Amino acid sequence: MSKSEFYDVLIVGAGFAGVHQLVNIRKLGLTAKILEAGSDLAGTWFWNKYPGARVDSPMPIYQFSDPDLWKDWTFSEYYPDWKEIQAYFQYVDKKLGIKQDVSFNSRVVSAHWDDSVDRWTVTSEDGRIFRAQFLSLCTGIASKHHMPEIKGIDKFKGEVHHTSRWPEKYDFAGKKVGVIGTGATGVQVIQELAPVVAHLTVFQRTPNLALPMKQRKMSAEEQQKLKDEWYTILFGRRYQTFSGFPHDLVPKPIAETTVEERALMFEDLWEKGGFHFWLGTYTELFTNQKFNKEAYAFWRKKVRERIPDPELQEKLAPMESPHPFGVKRPSLEQKYFEVYSRQNVTLVDISKNSIEEITPNGLKTSDGVEYEMDVLVLATGFDMVTGGITSIDIRGQDGISIKDKWSDGVRSYLGVASATYPNMFWIYGPQSPSSFTNGPSSIELTSDWIINCVKHMKENGISSIVPTEEAQYAYSELVNQLGSVGLWNGAKTSWYLGKNIQGKKTQMLQFPGGIPTYAKLCNESAAKGYEGFDLKRTGA
Repeated sequence: MSKSEFYDVLIVGAGFAGVHQLVNIRKLGLTAKILEAGSDLAGTWFWNKYPGARVDSPMPIYQFSDPDLWKDWTFSEYYPDWKEIQAYFQYVDKKLGIKQDVSFNSRVVSAHWDDSVDRWTVTSEDGRIFRAQFLSLCTGIASKHHMPEIKGIDKFKGEVHHTSRWPEKYDFAGKKVGVIGTGATGVQVIQELAPVVAHLTVFQRTPNLALPMKQRKMSAEEQQKLKDEWYTILFGRRYQTFSGFPHDLVPKPIAETTVEERALMFEDLWEKGGFHFWLGTYTELFTNQKFNKEAYAFWRKKVRERIPDPELQEKLAPMESPHPFGVKRPSLEQKYFEVYSRQNVTLVDISKNSIEEITPNGLKTSDGVEYEMDVLVLATGFDMVTGGITSIDIRGQDGISIKDKWSDGVRSYLGVASATYPNMFWIYGPQSPSSFTNGPSSIELTSDWIINCVKHMKENGISSIVPTEEAQYAYSELVNQLGSVGLWNGAKTSWYLGKNIQGKKTQMLQFPGGIPTYAKLCNESAAKGYEGFDLKRTGA
């Protein structure tokens, strides 16, 4: 039997959330260990190394807010790529010695709670056993990649690569490449592959209503000026806006605006680029169908101006919106729509002619056409939001796995904990604001709340904390109600609702009420002695 290792806190995942937890747990004088499935830091940016992979949140807010870290770090681009994010994590490690408390290549397979001693027993894939009072799940929303079940894929003679498991060495020059999927990952990889491959065939189910990234280089001098004048303000602004970005939604009722006012706002937001057109517009974008159609019409006009061919215009920016604009997180693009005008690119609409099978030499659609290829790229995404947690055999007070508990829908309290699973928290996961926000903004908010909770417990002789069923039900119903008043269900395949995974219950998986409202709920619970939780005192 493997010898157990004992810690105050076990942290699963070495991305932004895991590192933030570790740094602050240390400040409490407690022991902690990160268990990381990969071989280095960076979380999702360790795994996602495909061509074109980069963040969709601009610097400076896509980093830790600690001045001791940002004062000496400089990005080279406004939207950093995966290489620069990995380099940033190495910098953080050099400053804070993160790796000394990380066990790499340690995929967690189970976590079982012992109510008699108020401890978690955690087992890794290689059989090691760890015990701790607290379990912090920093698995994020995109840690379990999704491999589609397609007939014949095992018979394909060429290379098959999921974008989240990209090979260290590859050379696609002169090859015929197929890409399945046009989500955020698909958009990025398609942009990069098109100019270098012999032929690129893209299999699209739903047009991506992507927005212009407006990428640019950032000089050290420009960033120093921002550090001197704006960084503190920008980081302080994060918890004041719906999405944790410096810009915010406009609450003014559409009925009180004019057509001219809206047109000017659309143009201004478009020129700013990034998520301004999505998360800087009127709040009614998410609830008012008529206004939403107006926003889509503006988007469609801007995109069609970049696509000369009428047939491609209808495939990429159809007259009828495939779903309400903004109810799926928009991708940010740089040259995506121009790619399809290249002679070496073919766009296949699989909503009309579905994928029938993978053949030894390519892919066949339901109309009988076979597309030959040497390489098949699966940009098919993830079991989003819940997959990183349900892939672990987690059992609490009643011995029932969280996967089974959530098979009929996620239930949580404050998007941070679940009834019958004491002393277990998660960050940037189910029923938190997560992907409605800038990642680090939401992560630091939740992580700080958890740290303060642990501190309170240690100072007051509390050995365990667990949500009550009543509080969990009320909070989960609030998430459902907030989701029901929006246009979210208009997207047939949205991972916001779990619709991208066959058999997964359709429900709003994230808190759609914005960071200020979410923070208020969390802080009110803490201020009232962690209302909504059952607290057990040491020795009770």
